[in-house]
Parts: sequence; structure tokens; C-alpha cells
Amino acid sequence: MPKLDLPPITDADEAWIQAGIAADPDNPEVTAEQARDVRPFAEAFPELDATLRRSRGPQKAPTKQLVSLRLDVEIVEAFKATGPGWQTRMNDALRAAARTLTPA
Repeated sequence: MPKLDLPPITDADEAWIQAGIAADPDNPEVTAEQARDVRPFAEAFPELDATLRRSRGPQKAPTKQLVSLRLDVEIVEAFKATGPGWQTRMNDALRAAARTLTPA
């Protein structure tokens, strides 16, 4: 993250910020007692934590290759018009076309 070259906060600015914090009913200051009772998220909500951590996992071997190419606007629009999954359908069409090619 780039370092911002900001002037220091004045006492008046700090007082204004603190007054805004104190006046916010939706975000009260945490008491020392509340801070003592804090538990890690995984301990407080183990089922939700397990769900959030679940992922697909690493690929055993890369199955796709990222490339950059220029296609006609009409081609891209035609595939996009078919709805979600258009990139997979484009890949399938290219795979079918590649099968018809004969090496030079």
C-alpha cells in the first residue's frame, strides 16, 4: 500500500473524530469486560468457519492456459448472448474446431 503524505491530525480533528465515535449508537466502545470475553471466530462459530474455509483446493495439474487474443466483436457478443457459461461454450467450440485441423 502506498504511503500517504498527510499532515498530522490536530487536537481539534481528533476531538471531532472522537465525538463522532461517541455519538454513534450502532458502534459503541468495547468495554474491558467485553474485550476479556472475546473468542476467535472459529471457536465462536465452528460450523460457519468450516463452511467459509471449504474450497475447491489446488489443481493436481493445470488444465487451462491463460492466453490473450483478439477476437471479432461479433464472435464475443454472440457467445456472451448465450448467457452464463459462454466462456466454456467458446472453449468447447474451439476444441471441436481444433479436432478438424490437419497439421501443416
